Amino acid sequence: MTKISTAIETEDFMSATWEQTSLADAAAAVADIYGVAGAAKRLSSERDETFLFTRDDGTEFVLKIANPVENPAALDFQDEVLMHLASAAPSVPVPRLVPTNKGEASHMLSTPDGPRIIRLLTFLRGELQYRTQASEEQSRNVGRALAQLGLGLESCQSRPPAGKLMWDISHTLDLATVTDHVAPQRRAHVEAVLSEFERAAPTISELSRRQIIHNDFNPHNILLDPAKPNEVVGIIDFGDMVYAPLVNDLAVALSYHLATENWAARTGAFLQGFLSARTLEPVEMELLPVLTRSRLAMSIIIGEWRSALFPENADYIMRNHASVWQGLLNISDLTPAGLKTLAPNLSKA
Repeated sequence: MTKISTAIETEDFMSATWEQTSLADAAAAVADIYGVAGAAKRLSSERDETFLFTRDDGTEFVLKIANPVENPAALDFQDEVLMHLASAAPSVPVPRLVPTNKGEASHMLSTPDGPRIIRLLTFLRGELQYRTQASEEQSRNVGRALAQLGLGLESCQSRPPAGKLMWDISHTLDLATVTDHVAPQRRAHVEAVLSEFERAAPTISELSRRQIIHNDFNPHNILLDPAKPNEVVGIIDFGDMVYAPLVNDLAVALSYHLATENWAARTGAFLQGFLSARTLEPVEMELLPVLTRSRLAMSIIIGEWRSALFPENADYIMRNHASVWQGLLNISDLTPAGLKTLAPNLSKA
């Protein structure tokens, strides 16, 4: 395979530093900008500062103070998408933006590190999917939720700012320049996937169904009802959205179902759930195995490359590496025909 000569963005949000906002200052900012009194509690976040803000009457919100190197246009894009979903698909459970005192979606906050964007969103209560017991019924419902989210995004006219997102499957081949960071026992395998993607690229480029996609539909971003852990009650984290082929969103989601012993049953249930709300075109079904393998290969390459760039964060970066590798091995020879045996409804695509 020909190496692709291209620049890959190496700036990492995890490497940026800023002066931490105190809980008192976070609460004061909300009172000043939103006219809401309450208390803030810090939540973990790798990209920005995130707080659980509890209003004096007990109502909970999520407060986000952006990384100082965050592109304001990227946050504007996220805001536009969330506002679109509130109007076009109000039944899809996503956070809602709370307007400022001036009716704006966000506010530029002056800080010692420079301007930082502050946003307040409604809080969705639920249990993150990765903390629950997985089941076929759960996978089916999560698949349906992805399809419903995609339908809500179908008519969205907003577009992400110019530039490439490293995690966009459409740009898989850009990673060919850094496969030398992958351990020898895995390198040949991931390079074979890149070659497979390169052969499929002409067909991928002709896909007609393109739209805004979530692009990070994983168990850390899906909330389930604690009392009914198969029911989806929330979808969060819209920071990786791109304009891309619809089927890419399905490939991303499927990549998180493939590391367990019952991966075939869970994958079939997920696809059945998706197809209960939205159909696949024949060409999309044909491409789904290679696109899913590509997402897994991307995870391997990016993980080993970034862990070399930022060794102090290697444990965090590589936390899911073993399961990603197992998932790639599990579907190394999965064909479209094999996919149909997992979800019989695919034969109708």
